[in-house]
Amino acid sequence: MSAGATSAEFRANSRAALADANLQAALRGSRGGFVQKRAKARAALPEFDALRDEATALKNHTLAHLDHYLEAFEAQVVASGGQVHWAETAADARAAVLEICDRVGARTVTKGKSMISEECGINEALTAANITPVETDLGEYIIQLRGETPSHIIAPAVHVTVPEIETAFRAAHAGLDPARDLSRPEAMLKEARAVLREAYFAADVGITGANMLVAETGQTVIVTNEGNGDLTQSLPRVHIVIASIEKVVPTLEDAATLLRVLARSATGQEMSVYTTFSRGPRRAEDLDGPDEFHVILLDNGRSALLGTEFEDMLRCIRCGACMNHCPVYQAVGGHAYGWVYPGPIGAVLTPALTGVEQGGALANASTFCGRCEAVCPVRIPLPRMMRSWREKEFEKRLTPRGMRRGLGLWLWLSRRPKAWRFATRTAARVLHRMGRGSGALKRLPFGADWTATRDFPAPEGRTFMEQWKAMKR
Repeated sequence: MSAGATSAEFRANSRAALADANLQAALRGSRGGFVQKRAKARAALPEFDALRDEATALKNHTLAHLDHYLEAFEAQVVASGGQVHWAETAADARAAVLEICDRVGARTVTKGKSMISEECGINEALTAANITPVETDLGEYIIQLRGETPSHIIAPAVHVTVPEIETAFRAAHAGLDPARDLSRPEAMLKEARAVLREAYFAADVGITGANMLVAETGQTVIVTNEGNGDLTQSLPRVHIVIASIEKVVPTLEDAATLLRVLARSATGQEMSVYTTFSRGPRRAEDLDGPDEFHVILLDNGRSALLGTEFEDMLRCIRCGACMNHCPVYQAVGGHAYGWVYPGPIGAVLTPALTGVEQGGALANASTFCGRCEAVCPVRIPLPRMMRSWREKEFEKRLTPRGMRRGLGLWLWLSRRPKAWRFATRTAARVLHRMGRGSGALKRLPFGADWTATRDFPAPEGRTFMEQWKAMKR
């Protein structure tokens, strides 16, 4: 997977996605569920919007003092017997993981769901070092069997249909009874649980991400709806946490505030089934837990966003609400975006991390309807930042030639009032005649892609200026 789709690649990916019957069936099956559940959860909590304001303020405060809270977090981790590894780049994070695994002689690694590990390419690095990574989140396990990457932040296999999962299970679990019934999701879940149970006990190292890092206590927090995260971090001899630097929060009370908006925004739950706080390796009196506890703190371009027009992106708590409500994402799915982060968050974060040359075109994958910002639990102004990326893309002459020429023509006309009035008057009359009878244009000149799936209202025949002058008479 490249570091973000170019404009041509996104168009090609989107056309392929729209023509993929299985993908469209999967997207239809998920469409609306997250939206309805979030709306219900929001309505049941009168102070929800006040909590969003509080969550936004605490994230802004943390970003303004990020160095202080990261150092406080490190001190607490070390005090509890753990180790902190600072990774400036994804390559540094991979190197830290491989060094730990090599030192302890790891051959199998279990992993909880982590977008940061996807960003760093941890699975590929482990495989190249002859270490077997096993994804333990059910959705991640499914796409690992299929050789794919996540298409959603919280539902990585949302693009896969039940028959496709059955095919993957039969291919991967060839030693099981070929006559077994896998037509029901419950049967597949039971089979995955049995297979993964063996991996938990065989693993030498467990790797998880972190939804939050608590500076006050040195704790890492994971939020899941499966027990895989707890087993991944408590059964192996070594637990590695990989998290980006903006995940730190000052106190446990702040963590509780974010938890109240996180699950409601993501899945419509009051709280996730599992919310696990971890701190350090096993103590002498503990019955279980890892012998070693490592936290890898990844920058990978994030500190460069501080103080810029994109700093607000660092408030993101990875709930996925923006993509759940995005009409573009819901039409083409996550893989069309070409890298780790899809949807509106990907349209802003990908070019920030990989460069406008690589991912700047993704900012064009938006209708600017504003739903992403309206539902964001930490009020990230995603449309405003997408506009900023569009400006940077245009400045570097990365936008398609046809778009640049069209904007150039608009600029030329807008500076010449007589030419502008003549052009708009002519267009209004022509389009009015084309839509006569139905009041809508079935085929818009230079806009066939738009009218292929929707009607465009036909002008009434006179421009606004003409109507305004008529009213003044």
